[in-house]
Amino acid sequence: MTTKTSKVALVTGGSRGLGKDMATQLAKKGFDIILTYHSQEQAAKKVVEEIQSLGKNAEALQLDVVDINSYDQLVNQVKEILEKYGVTHLHSLVNNAGVGAHTSIVDTSEAVFDNMVDIHLKAPYFLTQKLLPILEDGGSIVNISSGLARFSFPNYAPYAIMKAAIESLSRYQAQEFGNRKIRVNTVAPGAIETDFGGGALRNSPDLQNIIAGNTALGRIGYADDLGGVVAFLCSEEAKWVNAQRIEVSGGFNI
Repeated sequence: MTTKTSKVALVTGGSRGLGKDMATQLAKKGFDIILTYHSQEQAAKKVVEEIQSLGKNAEALQLDVVDINSYDQLVNQVKEILEKYGVTHLHSLVNNAGVGAHTSIVDTSEAVFDNMVDIHLKAPYFLTQKLLPILEDGGSIVNISSGLARFSFPNYAPYAIMKAAIESLSRYQAQEFGNRKIRVNTVAPGAIETDFGGGALRNSPDLQNIIAGNTALGRIGYADDLGGVVAFLCSEEAKWVNAQRIEVSGGFNI
């Protein structure tokens, strides 16, 4: 497709789960899409096809967010796609890519801790830094956190504390990038039924009952509960929303 557009969004980890819904909801909001995937190439291609069926441009790029040395190559690939789309800059960046870790503080290995730092904190920090020159003035960044940065569950510390750091990063980015009118917000999902963390919630009726029983709206979350919120924050409808944390959990533990 070669339809010219003024808005392009890049979604990391967009091949499945929450990232897939974010990408498709952004497309429905009028954005052309660039998504990244780590290893699920076929799944990423299906998302691209789904977005193209909506009449929007979409391409998928392989990216291991841990490999910071690959970011320059990614930026060059993004520039080539933008040129193909007929624009010079991204409008929105969604830092979504991530994996879970389920271990007690006592049992956490240094390797597991370092992996959480690399994926959930170092990657959004430096990927945003690399992409900032091609993010347009007046654009937007959405960083994905977790409800676990507000409430605590056993054995989630290595993951949750990185998400707490992301929420701080968002505020600092909003402050530093404000001179370019770039808005930065955080979306913090609650417990969502996806294959995240090995599908722990999806595969456990008992856990689903616990989550639903402690949620004001009386159910667990699904992937399509998130994408519309991210798309809104990237749109002009949210032009005066900045440096905010929006939890999307149905009212869990309130």
